[in-house]
Amino acid sequence: MASNPWWPSSSDDEEEMFFANAVLRAGQILIEEEEEEEKEEEEEDFSSNVITTRIRINRDRQGAHEKLVNDYFSDEPLYNADIFRRRFRMSRRLFTRIANDLAGLDPFFTQRPDARNYEGFTTLQKCTAAIRQLAYGTVADALDEYLQMSARTTRECLYRFCHNVVKLYSKKYLRKPNAYDVQQLYQAHETRHGFPGMLGSIDCMHWGWHNCPTAWRGQYTRGDHGYPTVMLEAVASQDLWIWHSFFGLPGSLNDLNVLYQSAIFTDVVNGTGPDTRFTVSGVEYRRGYYLADGIYPSWSTIVKTIPYPEDEKRKKFAKRQEAARKDIERAFGVLQKKWAIIAQPARAFTPKRLRLCMYACILLHNMIIEDEGRAICEYDENASYGNTVPVDPPQQDLNSFSLTNDFTHANLQQDLVEHIWNNVNMVDGDGAEDEDE
Repeated sequence: MASNPWWPSSSDDEEEMFFANAVLRAGQILIEEEEEEEKEEEEEDFSSNVITTRIRINRDRQGAHEKLVNDYFSDEPLYNADIFRRRFRMSRRLFTRIANDLAGLDPFFTQRPDARNYEGFTTLQKCTAAIRQLAYGTVADALDEYLQMSARTTRECLYRFCHNVVKLYSKKYLRKPNAYDVQQLYQAHETRHGFPGMLGSIDCMHWGWHNCPTAWRGQYTRGDHGYPTVMLEAVASQDLWIWHSFFGLPGSLNDLNVLYQSAIFTDVVNGTGPDTRFTVSGVEYRRGYYLADGIYPSWSTIVKTIPYPEDEKRKKFAKRQEAARKDIERAFGVLQKKWAIIAQPARAFTPKRLRLCMYACILLHNMIIEDEGRAICEYDENASYGNTVPVDPPQQDLNSFSLTNDFTHANLQQDLVEHIWNNVNMVDGDGAEDEDE
């Protein structure tokens, strides 16, 4: 057989030489590939380490301030008080008061020179940027043309504004009702709705979270929504004043889960707070109650509707209860319409910033109600809040038992049925129209 010129000879030395050359060639190829990869990495590192200067935009800050003053804050502004209230959601008097308070608390809200020794933004510009984001829910970059403010500075104005509003006004505008407030609420709700002993209405709402971290999306998403949300539990009276707010729990929970983690009945268990006794149909009850929908538990401090009323008494009670409970629904609606930022999916990345925005909107909501003279209760700094020392643990256990007593719940509901049937002298049609307004 003729030998193949392309195949090595059968001798051992030639075979070893052939395989040695093959291994050497393969090693050279690998070394060349590694050198090329290292060269590419060095080029990438060099390109990434190139120092780039930030683009400087010569914004006319002073001109923007003068235009803002001429439009809204001069002696004869271009836009009148009604337009100001529509765009700022509050009166000029209240806005100026908030701006002055923030300037006195945080130096950020004063006009200061920057690192280039250029004069910074004024108090009015910074507060306007924050209010416009809360009111319209716009992105931070949308205010650049009018206020001559960058997106980063606008976002900083928003979060600092919310932080300082919560710090300044929580004690007054998110206070718990004192003894005088309780009596005022009782009188107003009995006059308007016909429910003696009613403190308000309780319910929950969801705020969508657009930028929820991927790792948390399952925790914050509920099946009936399909997107991440954060929950707010609130109590509102007939004037839409929000007396209690608890925000921050994941949207996968329901109203019951939120109630069990809320501190709304902590005073009841601890035996602290004002005296809330009231009488209905000749029976005295120790604690006021909240109107709620069907998912809430049958506790002594919660009054629910009758799902399937059988006689005229219960039908009338169910109609009155469902109409009066709309106070909290109206409060949620007004809150979302007034502050569009909580009607749209949130763009913040942390729950802390979401809480700041939510509580700031609630505080501003209550401040507007007071400023317009629609509040049922007036603030008294020296008012008494009753006992402030918690009772001993055995008494707390008894208080917790009486709080969750469904027997008291049933008796209270029956007494309210009799009271409304006997004492409310409104025509059903007119009363329903009044309640829905």
